Amino acid sequence: MKPDEKPGVKPEAGSESFPAGANPEAFSGTNTGTNPGANPAANLGANPSLGWMLRSPARILAFGFGSGLMRPAPGTWGTAFAWVLHALALRELPVAYQVAAAILAFGAGIWACGHAGRDLGVADHGGMVLDEVAAFWLVLALVPASVTAQLAAFALFRLFDIVKPPPIRHAERRWKNGFGVMFDDLLAALYTLLVFAIWQRLPT
Repeated sequence: MKPDEKPGVKPEAGSESFPAGANPEAFSGTNTGTNPGANPAANLGANPSLGWMLRSPARILAFGFGSGLMRPAPGTWGTAFAWVLHALALRELPVAYQVAAAILAFGAGIWACGHAGRDLGVADHGGMVLDEVAAFWLVLALVPASVTAQLAAFALFRLFDIVKPPPIRHAERRWKNGFGVMFDDLLAALYTLLVFAIWQRLPT
């Protein structure tokens, strides 16, 4: 018998248990009316469902149209999704338009990730990948258009986003709202562009 069960009383059929403070809607895709903002630390292992994501435009955007639900390494899947979108819709546009698209995605991400994080109860859930999309679009707009250069940019961006050299780690800890979710990936993008700038200035 579990500690919270009463003698002789069986749990109701179909009932489920969730981590303390977790938003059950994120697990099951059903709206339970619980407070999604309670105890975010308890939700860090939560894997939101597709049904939960589809209930809100903010969630759909924040989770990269489902790419952030893929496992393992949702950030890598989100970056790959950004690369595919760029190749299909942005690659042939002038650089200024590509940068503008990245800026618009950054602004949308502040709103979408802020809302999705509050709904989920986790301020910076790993499945929210619109930050990777906006940041990597900026990288792709400014690095050479060859597949080799973009592949190197992909690897560098993921490295900086995972390792989080200063001040990325500080920014991640300092801001936990939608802006914080987006800003640390922007810093990873700037690190990537810095490496390319140095590499292009090396003697050949």
